[in-house]
Amino acid sequence: MQVLVVEDETKMASLLRRGLARHGNVVEIVGSGEEALARSVATSFDAIVLDIALPGIDGMAACRQMRESGVWAPVLMLTARDGVFDRVAGLDAGADDYLVKPFAFAELLARLRALHRRGVSERPTILEAAGLRLDPAARRVLRGEVEIALTSTEFTLLEALMSRAGDVLRRGDLLEYGWDMGFDSCSNVVDVYVSRLRCKIDVPFATDSIETVRGYGYRFRRGAPG
Repeated sequence: MQVLVVEDETKMASLLRRGLARHGNVVEIVGSGEEALARSVATSFDAIVLDIALPGIDGMAACRQMRESGVWAPVLMLTARDGVFDRVAGLDAGADDYLVKPFAFAELLARLRALHRRGVSERPTILEAAGLRLDPAARRVLRGEVEIALTSTEFTLLEALMSRAGDVLRRGDLLEYGWDMGFDSCSNVVDVYVSRLRCKIDVPFATDSIETVRGYGYRFRRGAPG
């Protein structure tokens, strides 16, 4: 793999370079968000390892700007922050995975291999389904001309559902997308947030965008909601 490592701490950057290179990867190191954006636009990397705490624009902003610039290489975000909010914020910014420092290098390699297996798939600038429009870059959701205010977690869940409109997503899939991996798969947190979403995107408009598939999960309708 050709990997871009964005890390401003010299010791950590050196460790990552040596470790990744030892496993057959071609590694390029940059130390700021601005450099990361420039290099990711200029070169098609197979994966990007991106630290959040960077000089200049931080990793969150750099990741968001990469996606806005059409860079869809898988991003593994590194951070010392281990709160659920921080994980959600990283995923909302466009990251594909999240690893908390300190970490085992074997885990970093495994996560990079998993991201590489998924491949690079361009994500639409605007998601549209069931009469709803979601703009990931601008963080806006509209039904017709009416803008709908969502929390960060609600937005993350809606983006997951709309990006796979027509497919049934298991509760476990949605938990992995937007919540602490420590949640039990039987937790009702997904059901609670789906209910909140329905109260915002459907009930005021007398529509029904999110279908419950009993015993399995949820499906966002492709066409006009009933």
